[in-house]
Amino acid sequence: MKSARSALVLTAGLTVGIGTAASCRSETPSVAEAAPATTGLARADFHRDAVKTLMAKEPCRLSGGTVTTCYRLVVSGTPSDHEPGPFCPRTVDDTKETVGVWLDGSGVVYDADGDFIRGLDDLYGGKYGEGAWQLFDATTGAINVTETKEACEAAARPDVEEAYQNHCVECDAADFTHLEELTFLIPVEPVPAATVNDVRSAAKIGVALNGVELDPPAPVHAILGARTIAAFDDCGGHVNPHGGYHYHAAMDCSHRIAQADGHASKIGYALDGYAIYAELDAKGAAANGLDACRGHADETRGYHYHAASPGENTFLGCFRGELGLVEGVHVRPRRPPSGPPGAPPHRPQRGGPK
Repeated sequence: MKSARSALVLTAGLTVGIGTAASCRSETPSVAEAAPATTGLARADFHRDAVKTLMAKEPCRLSGGTVTTCYRLVVSGTPSDHEPGPFCPRTVDDTKETVGVWLDGSGVVYDADGDFIRGLDDLYGGKYGEGAWQLFDATTGAINVTETKEACEAAARPDVEEAYQNHCVECDAADFTHLEELTFLIPVEPVPAATVNDVRSAAKIGVALNGVELDPPAPVHAILGARTIAAFDDCGGHVNPHGGYHYHAAMDCSHRIAQADGHASKIGYALDGYAIYAELDAKGAAANGLDACRGHADETRGYHYHAASPGENTFLGCFRGELGLVEGVHVRPRRPPSGPPGAPPHRPQRGGPK
């Protein structure tokens, strides 16, 4: 019935995306030559065309109240090294070579192909309220896909209109080009927080080295509760009307920086300024001794994160540092319910030092 894809190397609201001729499955991710590691953000790490303006330093106030210096990072919002898509299948005969994937946080990466769509009632029936799963026409085999901007906006939200339930939700990035550019203020040097902050309460996790924003876990229960599938492409990304194209998982597609010692490659930066590295190292081994945030320290890189496996529908477990800002996006970090006891949740302030 269903096809489970093995976890890949690189890692990661209702979100969805545009189908294109090129797929990450056929792309070879760009790998820069091994570079000297730093404990803070390095401007040279970013792929060409990932950053729209020269990164400048400016004063900023972090979520814990610390006044420091941040980089102003204006990203294009679209991948500088691969084409998004494909996403939803169009018929129940479509195979995994021409479609995207589905991540429900269970640890499994499903090929969103025709067999998967046929088997949704067996997989999720009865788990998300009453009503059968029927995303395709039993006579023609055609799959219900949101083909217009209006359909996307009606389906890619918590209260999905009834007419767009039992759909594979896919939005065209061309309809939301005003969302592509995003400005991050990320500390030049990370500042450890008094207590960790929950990634689920932050609007953004950080940014990949190819200029794509990293988002918190997709709201799988809300998506499945409307008997919809918001398909991802093979790079763990999709589009929604609120954030454009973005990643929810790291799947070995985007630009990365190899490490001379065989350590996992660098793939991005979190909003607190700590670097994010791939899940697995050059030998395919996972890092040892990770904390609840999926971070640890070594003598070369200092404290840093390792991305979760793609099937977990996340990048990090929590933020270990005080958060920077995303202009125009409200970021309200809080301590995870299961996290260690500590100070009350931080309430971020917007703008520069006051």
